[in-house]
Amino acid sequence: MDTMRERFASVVSRLLDDDPRLAVVLAEIGKDGFTDAARAHPDRVINVGIREQLLVGVGGGLALTGMRPILHTFASFLVERPFEQVKLDFRHQGVGGVLVSAAGSYDWPAGGYTHMAPGDVALLDTLDGWTVQVPGHPDEAETLLRDAAAAGDDSVYVRLSAHSNSAPRDIAPGRFLTVREGRGGVVIAVGPMLDSVLRAVEGLDVTVLYATTVRPFDERTLRATAGAAAGAGAAVDVVLVEPYLAGTSTAAVNDALADRPHRVLGLGIARRELRRYGTIDEHLAGQGLDPASLRERISGFLG
Repeated sequence: MDTMRERFASVVSRLLDDDPRLAVVLAEIGKDGFTDAARAHPDRVINVGIREQLLVGVGGGLALTGMRPILHTFASFLVERPFEQVKLDFRHQGVGGVLVSAAGSYDWPAGGYTHMAPGDVALLDTLDGWTVQVPGHPDEAETLLRDAAAAGDDSVYVRLSAHSNSAPRDIAPGRFLTVREGRGGVVIAVGPMLDSVLRAVEGLDVTVLYATTVRPFDERTLRATAGAAAGAGAAVDVVLVEPYLAGTSTAAVNDALADRPHRVLGLGIARRELRRYGTIDEHLAGQGLDPASLRERISGFLG
């Protein structure tokens, strides 16, 4: 199976052939995946070098000319380092584009803390109007990338990861997918966390929702699911399992269920810095996001 990043390069290279409005902007990282596309479209595959602020500025400038820019590098260099440019060169100027990240929270542990960005979605959440997509499988990444490329002038963040579920799901951009139904609470698994969540809740009477679009937050599906799981008007427990900063979407859950009693547990990456750079699985265990730890935390909360 190819990775999400490999699928990104192949899909977007084909999209460049079909849509003259698209342009790809890189900052060295990922350039090898676009070698053929750069030969075919030298004016629409732009590598600015290791200059992430320029990466975003060039993307914003292309958008001002009517192009649909697709920007790519590691999340820490795409969202965190040039955040001022993201804020001013896109939303403030009234233009949109597609930001496609890699490395995520700790996809390349050997790169150290400079290459980790567990706060990327929370940081983008401070800006208005961004759609945030978190695929859990390369096939889902392709679906969401194609949707983002065709999304008019909207601003879209697609968070790719080396961490992947074993199989794709039949997702619809913008909607949560009901994977299983129960009456003892609702667990929302985001992107690559689905496999671990399903293993963690085996034998538990809970509903599992699968989220690959986290902004806008699918309030309608959550409300309908909460009503079915707990009964109309009854208190409902919701557990969020996110592959980035813990609690990033708890406010969205609270807003969705503001008119009914509920509790929310937000699980994800802690704010503390883990300074031992092991494998992805070791980081998941260190953050309490492996199946055994998730089961203990979820069952303890649901009681």
